[in-house]
Amino acid sequence: MKPNARSYLFVPGNRPERFDKAVASAADVVVIDLEDAVAASAKGEARDRVMHWSAQLDAPTLDRIALRINDPQSEPFLEDLRLVRESRVLQVMLPKAEHAEHVDALVSAVPGVSVLPLLETARGLAHCRAIAGASGVVRLVFGTLDFALDLELDIADDLQPLAEAAASITLASRLAQLAAPVAGVTPQIDDEARLLADWSWFWRRGFGAKLCIHPCQIAPLHVAMAPDAASLAWARRVVAADAAGTGAASVDGQMVDRPVVLRALRMLRRAGL
Repeated sequence: MKPNARSYLFVPGNRPERFDKAVASAADVVVIDLEDAVAASAKGEARDRVMHWSAQLDAPTLDRIALRINDPQSEPFLEDLRLVRESRVLQVMLPKAEHAEHVDALVSAVPGVSVLPLLETARGLAHCRAIAGASGVVRLVFGTLDFALDLELDIADDLQPLAEAAASITLASRLAQLAAPVAGVTPQIDDEARLLADWSWFWRRGFGAKLCIHPCQIAPLHVAMAPDAASLAWARRVVAADAAGTGAASVDGQMVDRPVVLRALRMLRRAGL
């Protein structure tokens, strides 16, 4: 389980030849998708494939695997719960999460499961604080494309229509003491500029990770998420000034108070320093 993962890479559950390739990528978490990526007629076979594959994984690899099951109000949901119970995968992305009771149903069926609720509808957003506080939830995920569809929002060229929802999800995550939420996908696979612009928009609104739909999105995303050399140098100067313990101090003309020190420490942690 990676509570502070940066990237979540979707892989269709009916394409087992892609599972190991996804694991070999630099994605922090590989999400085997049993929902949108798999036709109704192929879901049973996909479950069998996932069961067989997951049984062969070692513990460190299992920590990087999540299953996106079908939504709690759908017919395949109960069969997906059986798969989660019988497989060794205990990280589940729950689509169309609209009530805390949806999370409760999953946790009751699979005790110990770590839940990543997907907020994809107006109703899910309205109940996001209760969902964030439900037992088993480790992180909220913003399903931006479905959310825009539900509210008939045009986000083809501008994410601003999502601003209020993004703020609500960030606030709900903080109040529930969860890791910063996960931003939705960028469907333009070959458009790195759009990928990075989308990430920048969400990062400035308090998000800490992003869903990806192709391995080629992982490397540039991770580079963009890492603090640059100038920022790290600033963070080191702040920490050094604070450690000197000489009372009021300033770095680059900015007073070094507790929030500034905490920001610097957080930046260094993000860089693994």
